[in-house]
Amino acid sequence: MTDPLRLGIAGLGTVGTGTVRIIRQKANLLAARAGRPIEITAVSARSRDKDRGVNLSGYAWEDDPVALAQRDDVDVFVELMGGSDGPAKAATEAAIAAGKDVVTANKALLAHHGHALALAAEAAGRVIRFEAAVAGGIPVIKALTEGLAGNDITRVMGVMNGTCNYILTRMQSAGLPYAEVFEEANQLGYLEADPTLDVGGIDAGHKLSLLAAIAFGTQVDFDAVELEGIEKITIEDIHHAADMGYRIKLLGVCQMTGRGLEQRMSPCLVPDNSPLGQLEGGTNMCVLEGDNVEQIVLRGPGAGMGPTASAVMGDVMDIARGFRMPVFGQPATGLERAKPARAVTPAPYYLRLALEDKPGAMAKVAAVLGEAGVSIDRMRQYQHNESAAPVLMVTHKTTRAALDIALAAMSRLDVMTAEPVALRIESV
Repeated sequence: MTDPLRLGIAGLGTVGTGTVRIIRQKANLLAARAGRPIEITAVSARSRDKDRGVNLSGYAWEDDPVALAQRDDVDVFVELMGGSDGPAKAATEAAIAAGKDVVTANKALLAHHGHALALAAEAAGRVIRFEAAVAGGIPVIKALTEGLAGNDITRVMGVMNGTCNYILTRMQSAGLPYAEVFEEANQLGYLEADPTLDVGGIDAGHKLSLLAAIAFGTQVDFDAVELEGIEKITIEDIHHAADMGYRIKLLGVCQMTGRGLEQRMSPCLVPDNSPLGQLEGGTNMCVLEGDNVEQIVLRGPGAGMGPTASAVMGDVMDIARGFRMPVFGQPATGLERAKPARAVTPAPYYLRLALEDKPGAMAKVAAVLGEAGVSIDRMRQYQHNESAAPVLMVTHKTTRAALDIALAAMSRLDVMTAEPVALRIESV
C-alpha cells in the first residue's frame, strides 16, 4: 500500500476546522483520487480546550507551530493561522528548512514575504501551494498557472473581498447608508478584527498582488498596489451610479503596460448588466483575459469554512499526487521586480462635488477641469441644502494623472464645501 501523506495543521479556526472535517468525512474518496491516504498526524492552535465541533483526540498536539512544522511525522505543513509575520512566518520558514512542503491560506504572509519564501522553498526542493489565499473556493491560481499557461495574460480583474461586496450590494438593495450597513456587517461577523483590512482594500490588495505576480511573471510587490477603500462611498453615489446604468464595486485590476505593472484596488463603476455588475452579496469573481482565450470569468464563494477548506484540500491533493511546480508558476530565481506604474489607460470618471450655492461656482470648477485637459461628458445638479449644492459629473476618457491635477486644484477653490469623490468607470 502506498504510504499516506501526513499533514500537520497549524490553526484550527474556521478554515482549519473545515479542513479537518473534509479529511475525516471523505477519507475514502480522497484516497481514491490521490492514490494514497491523506492523514492528519498533528495539530496546533492557541487553545487546546476550545470546543471546535470536531474530534481532535486522535492527533498529536503542539502548542508551538514551529515544533509542529519540524515534526518527523509531518510531510506537509498546513499553515492556517494568518498574519504576515510572527508565528505564521516563523513556522513556514521552519517547515521549509525541515524539508516539508507547505499549503497555506495566508495572503498577507505571501504578499509581504512571498518571493523570499519561494526562493527558500525552491532551493530546498519544496513547494508552497496557496490556492485558498485568493478568492476562497474559486480555483483562480490553478487557472492562471495551469489552464491558461499557453496565454500571454493581458489583464486580471475582480471582486476579491466578499465583505465589501456585501456592504455595497446591501446599500443598493436596501437603500441604507454606509455606516448602517458597516455596523450590520460587523454584527454578522463579516469584518476582520481590524475592519480597515476589509473596507480599506488591504485584504483584497494582498490577493491582487499574488495574482499579478503569477499572471505577469514578476516578484510579488504589494507595496506597489494603489489602494483605495470604500469608506467614502455614500448611498447617493450608489443611487447616482444606478441612474447611469452602473454598479459600484471594490475592483482589483492589474495589467502590464508600456510604463510598467499597474496594480490598483479601488471602488469603480462597472456596467450593471456585466458579470461584475450582477455580482451580489459576499460572492467573489475573477476575470482573466489572455491573448488566446480572450476572457474567462470565474465566480464563487470567496470565504467561509467549506469553500476555503475546499481550496486547501485541492493543494493537498496535488502534493499527494506528486504534482510539483514553482510557487508562482515560474522559478523564483528568474522573477524580476516589475516597474510600478499608475493607471495610464484613459477612462471616464464619475465625480461627486459639493459646491457653495452661489454664482460662478460651477464656472470655477469647469475652468480647473479645462486647464487640466479634462472634459465633461455629462453633468447633473441635485436639490441642494442650505450649505451646499451637490453636483455629479461624468468626464470623457482621461488619465488619472490629469484628473489628479484637476482634483488638487479643485481642493484649493473657495467654492468647495467638501473633498471631491472620483471613481473610475471601468470597461469590462
